[in-house]
Amino acid sequence: MPRRHWLAWGVPAAGIVAASALLVAAGCNGKPDTVPSGDVAHVTVPSYPDGRPFFEDMTEKTGIKFTYHNGEEAGHLTILESLGGGGALLDFDGDGKLDILVCGGGYFEGIDGKNYWAQREKVTKGQTKDFPKGPKIRGYPCKLYRNKGNWEFEDVTDKVLANQPEFYTHGCAVADYDRDGWPDVLITGYGRVALYHNEPDGKGGRRFVDVTRQAGLLGPEPDKLNAVSNQPGPHFWSTSAAWGDFDGDGYPELYLCQYAYWSFENEKTNPRCAGYTTKVNQDVCPPKQFDAVPHALWKNNGNGTFTNISKEAGLRMDRPDKDFGKGLGVLIADLNGDGKLDIYVCNDTTDNFLYLNRSTQGKIRFEEKGLPMGVARDHNGIPNGSMGVDAADFDGCGRPSIWVTNYEGEYHALYHSNMIDSRLSFSFNSPSAGLTVIGPTFVGFGTRFIDIDNDGWEDLVISNGHVIHYPMRDNLRQKQIIFMNVPEQANRHSTRRFLQATDRGGAFFRGDYRGRGLAIGDLDNDGRMDLVFFPVNEPVRILRNIASDNHWLGVELKTKDHRDSVGARLTLVVGDRKITRYIKGGGSYLSAHDQRIVFGLGQATTVGKLKVEWPSGEPRVQEWENLEIDKYHRLVQEKK
Repeated sequence: MPRRHWLAWGVPAAGIVAASALLVAAGCNGKPDTVPSGDVAHVTVPSYPDGRPFFEDMTEKTGIKFTYHNGEEAGHLTILESLGGGGALLDFDGDGKLDILVCGGGYFEGIDGKNYWAQREKVTKGQTKDFPKGPKIRGYPCKLYRNKGNWEFEDVTDKVLANQPEFYTHGCAVADYDRDGWPDVLITGYGRVALYHNEPDGKGGRRFVDVTRQAGLLGPEPDKLNAVSNQPGPHFWSTSAAWGDFDGDGYPELYLCQYAYWSFENEKTNPRCAGYTTKVNQDVCPPKQFDAVPHALWKNNGNGTFTNISKEAGLRMDRPDKDFGKGLGVLIADLNGDGKLDIYVCNDTTDNFLYLNRSTQGKIRFEEKGLPMGVARDHNGIPNGSMGVDAADFDGCGRPSIWVTNYEGEYHALYHSNMIDSRLSFSFNSPSAGLTVIGPTFVGFGTRFIDIDNDGWEDLVISNGHVIHYPMRDNLRQKQIIFMNVPEQANRHSTRRFLQATDRGGAFFRGDYRGRGLAIGDLDNDGRMDLVFFPVNEPVRILRNIASDNHWLGVELKTKDHRDSVGARLTLVVGDRKITRYIKGGGSYLSAHDQRIVFGLGQATTVGKLKVEWPSGEPRVQEWENLEIDKYHRLVQEKK
C-alpha cells in the first residue's frame, strides 16, 4: 500500500499493533479468520449482476438549486476549507413528508490569499515583524426546503429559518430536545453552534427560532477566539454532532465533535505547508500540524438549557501530546448490548474513541475503550484519517458492527462485532467482507447502511472527495461508491459479503464529485430509501430509489410523552429469519437522517412478530403481530 499520502497528510508510516486489537475477521460463529498484519491485498470477487439502475437523479425536478461553498476561491489554502458540509432530512411541519435542510458554508472577506501569503513571506524573511492580519471569516446562510410532494420542494428559508446568526457552517443534528413533539435543529461550524427551536409561527405553520444563548450553548464569537491561550470556550470548531439520552430521563444529551486549533492568529495556528506534488509549492496543511480541540458533552437539564459535563463524564480532554481528538464523525447507539447508549467517534489521524456508557442513576459517566476493543486503529495498528461512520447488523449476528470511512492510502474499516466466550470485541473485517476491492485511493466522508433493494440485507453507500487542492493522483473529484450485501459462498466463517455495484447506481454514479455529507430518507414515502448528497462547491444532488419492487414494512416509533427513541432496537421475524435494526443518533458525516425504519422483505408477503426494545420509559419491551406490509406504522410506547 502506498505510504506517501499518509506521510503527506501527517499519518505515521509505521505503527505498532496494539496487543488488544486482535487482527482477526470473525463471522457470527466467532471463529477467527486471520488477516495479514501487513498491507491487505486486493481480493478478487465476482462483479454484481447487471440490471435496472438503483437510483434516478431528481435534483432538477425538485427545484433545489443550492451549493455549499468553502471559500477556496480566495486562495488562503486553509484547512477550514477541507471539511465541507452536510444537511438534514426532517419533517419540520408535521405533514408526513421529509423536508431538506442544507448548510451554507462560508467565505473569506478582505485580504485575499495572494496578498496574505506575500505579507507572511516578508515576516519570514525578516523584512517586517508584524504578522499579517487575516481576512474575516464569514458565513453563508443555511437553506430549508419544504417537501410539497411529487418531488417538488419550496424554499421556505425566509419564512421558517430567518435571522440566522452568521458563521461558517458545517453540519446538522436533529432531535426534539425539549420533548414538545416537534424536531429541533442544531447547526455546527467554526466559532460557534446554533440551536433552533421549532415553534408555531402564529399563522398556522411552524418556524425555527434561535435559542442558542438561552440554552446555554453559545460560545465566543469567531473574532474573539484565542487559539494561543488554549481557552477557546465551549465551541472553537465544531463538526459533527449527535443527540442521545444517556441517563434514561427521556431528554437527549448532545455530543459535539470539535476539530483543531486553526486560526489566522499566528504562524503556529496557520502554518504554511508545502504542496503534495511538484506542480505547486503550497497546499492545505494536514491535521497533524494542529493541536486538537477537546470534544464536548452537554447534559440536557430538561428545562430548555444544557450544562457542559465533558470532564466529569469522562471525555478525553487532554494528553501529553496534541493528538487526542480532531473529531469529524460521531454515532450514538447501544454498541455492546447492555441497554445503554454508547458513543463512537471518528478522529482525523488520531485514535478513534469508543465511549462505553457506565452511567448510574443521576450521573452520566463514560469509559473510553476504543483501543482495547479493537476499534481505535486499523489492521496495522495505525490511527487513520477517519471521517464517516455508521453501524448495523449487516450479517444477521444480532449485534451492530461499526463501519468507518477513511483517508486516501487507508482502507475503509468494517469492525465486526464478535462475541467469544461471552466477551464482546471487534475485529477489522474489511478484507473478508470484500470492502477492500476499491483499493486505498478514495477519501471517504458521508456513508450509510441502507437496504437499497429491500431484500432484507443492508448495503452501503459512500461519498468520496479529496480535501487538498492539488492531490498527487489528480483525483480531487471522485466516484461515489455502492456496495451490495450478498451471500458469501466461499468463506465458511462468514455468511455475508459486499460486492461493488457502483455501475448499477444510475447516471449520477457515473460522474465524479467532491463528496462530503450524505443523508438518507424516504422522501416520497414509497418504502424505498432515497439519497441526498452534499458535495463541496457543487450543487446538492437528490436521488430517488428505484431499485426494486420488493415488499417492505415501515416503522415510526413514538411515545406519548415524546421521549427520545435513539437506542431502540427492533427485531422483525420474516419467515425463518430475524432482522435487526437500530434507531441511531448521528452517523454518516455532518448530516441527519430519516429516523423511520424500513424493513426490506424481499418477496415475503407476510411478517411475524415485531419486537421493540425501547431505550427508556415503560414498558421497555413491546411486541406487535402480523403488521400489514408495504406501509408505514406509527408504533406508540404505552402500557396496555
